[in-house]
Amino acid sequence: MSEVKKITDYLRVTVELEGSDLHLTSGAPPAARVDGQLKPLEEFCLNDEVCKQLIMDTLTEAQRTELEQNWELDYAIHVDNVGRFRGNVHYIRGHIEASFRYIPTEIPDLATLGHYPVIEQICQLRRGLVLLTGVTGSGKTTTMASMIKRISETRSGVIITVEDPIEFVYEHRSCLVKQREVGSDTKSFSGALRQALRQDPDVIVVSELRDLETIRIALTAAETGHLVIATLHTVDAPQSVDRLVDVFPPDQQQQIIAQLANVCEAIVSQRLLMRPDGQGRALATEVMKMNHGLRTCIRERKIEQMVGLMEIGQGEGMHTIDESLAHLLQTGQIDLQEALYNCRDRKRFEPNK
Repeated sequence: MSEVKKITDYLRVTVELEGSDLHLTSGAPPAARVDGQLKPLEEFCLNDEVCKQLIMDTLTEAQRTELEQNWELDYAIHVDNVGRFRGNVHYIRGHIEASFRYIPTEIPDLATLGHYPVIEQICQLRRGLVLLTGVTGSGKTTTMASMIKRISETRSGVIITVEDPIEFVYEHRSCLVKQREVGSDTKSFSGALRQALRQDPDVIVVSELRDLETIRIALTAAETGHLVIATLHTVDAPQSVDRLVDVFPPDQQQQIIAQLANVCEAIVSQRLLMRPDGQGRALATEVMKMNHGLRTCIRERKIEQMVGLMEIGQGEGMHTIDESLAHLLQTGQIDLQEALYNCRDRKRFEPNK
């Protein structure tokens, strides 16, 4: 077997390849995800001992203790002259493994990411709830970072973030940006959110709405005049409404529906798609900006009508995932197969027979 590199070397190579993730798995070579595809970084496979040592080299004593207690761990690490990474350590059939997501040092602008101008307008909101949704690996965290950067550049105020772990690090610009990490600065999302309301915030950012109490406090924060930005794991904008409501017991859902209908201002759903040449990814989005019709749909749980309202709401800055896919297809950023795989209405994209 060739000489095993240090973990920092594998992380550096991942960044040099413009990869998004590094995977360390016992019984397989170290591998980087580059443009959506896994690329082995060695010809040999890691054994249990080597894999464990590579992972443990990234952990503090406190993190090792937490891993021993919980059997899994989310954390962030910084590698000099390389950048920051979000790490996740876990066990598979008794073997320790890990993945590391690269966090770019420079936060890209919204337009650079491929977002429509409407996202800039959403950043100007002063109150209400904004949801960023998508599956794991769809770029939600990067979009959130870009929005925070934009808000911090264009207004004066206080932004409080609650993250697990802290990924992007923000500079204080026109806004003070106070970043709190669950497990290091606070014990829970819900506890940090509750305290944030007493810390004179203008904007509250929640890296993930994970549980009932966190969702409840986020809705209350939006209801009391703050702008709340949070991420949610759903595939499209309409589904996000059902997902939030269904977290609650049936006897509480009507109250949550009423709150959500009143405070939700926008839902942005996104996906990262393969480009035809395999170089880089293309961003497809769906944007729902609340109006009277959409708020009525939430109150009456007529989620199936939301897509139609988005389609006729283009003048208000809205668009569906299919409209975004059509634009990407027309401009050559994706191919027909990728459009068909991700669309809501296949008839719109299937060639006439």
